[in-house]
Amino acid sequence: MNLSLEQYIDMYLKMQRIREFDMRINKLVRRGFVQGMTHFSVGEEAASVGAMAHLTYDDIIFSNHRGHGQCIAKDMDLNKMMAELAGKVTGVSKGRGGSMHLADFEKGNYGTNGIVGGGYALAVGAALTQQYKKTNNIVVAFSGDGATNEGSFHESVNLAATWRLPVIFFIINNRYGISMDIRRATNTLHLYTRAEAYGIPGFYCEDGNDVLAVYETMGKAVDTCVLEMVQPLLRWNPTVGLGIRQLTQANTEVKRKLMTGRKKTRLLNFART
Repeated sequence: MNLSLEQYIDMYLKMQRIREFDMRINKLVRRGFVQGMTHFSVGEEAASVGAMAHLTYDDIIFSNHRGHGQCIAKDMDLNKMMAELAGKVTGVSKGRGGSMHLADFEKGNYGTNGIVGGGYALAVGAALTQQYKKTNNIVVAFSGDGATNEGSFHESVNLAATWRLPVIFFIINNRYGISMDIRRATNTLHLYTRAEAYGIPGFYCEDGNDVLAVYETMGKAVDTCVLEMVQPLLRWNPTVGLGIRQLTQANTEVKRKLMTGRKKTRLLNFART
């Protein structure tokens, strides 16, 4: 893995920034400073940062409802991001979108999305544009494991595979769709294997909490996407939301299980390397 010292430091600082931002937002939500539903990326920092390290501002991402991490990893202005969460006109969406409608078109961030699986079809459309214009840019659609059971996922992957569009479907598997254990929602725990049904490659990352492992696996997907113009399907090993997945999460058993993931986050270990 050929990374410079500056790249290592940048990865660590971005992961730390995501963690600090969302921990502070969590406190502000409880004080009533932030209105509406707010979902956190705590525990998923490595997945966002490792993926984004391969992208430029010309590459396009479509995030999901839990998109703070991807926004920060793609260099969204933190002051404008905070302003958006506070409902101020100086926010990235003029204060009208909040947590689930953050966007920065200049940096290739086409927005978080409050609809489960809502970014898939949009990503396919953006990828078709890149193909038509022959830009060599790629598109990444981020989602959780639960969204892969939506019809839009299968429709989008099928169309992207058929038209050989430059899009990566990036799945962050944190094991739960709100409080639904993945083992009760699907018959396959390894979601990347679904790529085979559409004739496209799937890549598996053993530990989605290891930013270097994510970076390496994402690199393979990007190379495949750019060089062969096929559509990789990614699935990360479960990352964990540390018990603050969303403020309204009421299932205490799920919270207890999520809190066990604290030991799995690698910020401190990565800082020591």
